Amino acid sequence: MEIKDNTFARQFETTADEGLVSVEYSFQEKKIFLTKINTPESFDDEEFISNFLKNIMEIAIERKFKVVPILPKIVVFFKKNPVYKELLPPGIRL
Repeated sequence: MEIKDNTFARQFETTADEGLVSVEYSFQEKKIFLTKINTPESFDDEEFISNFLKNIMEIAIERKFKVVPILPKIVVFFKKNPVYKELLPPGIRL
């Protein structure tokens, strides 16, 4: 999966068969706030979204960012993938 960090639009982007899939973010003090997932209208591939989020977590690890999940779907991702809980800033519990 190829991921583009579109810093101008403040989103990570990748392409699925149905079109562009993106995760919007805001950035503050070495923390990245994941705020919204955008998918094509008929898109419902949860496994694709999960793999996309795993790739984003790897980018966060490389860049030494803490991740703040704002969107409930991303909170669920963290609950299902406890290996990434180390990316949460101190004081954030899910």
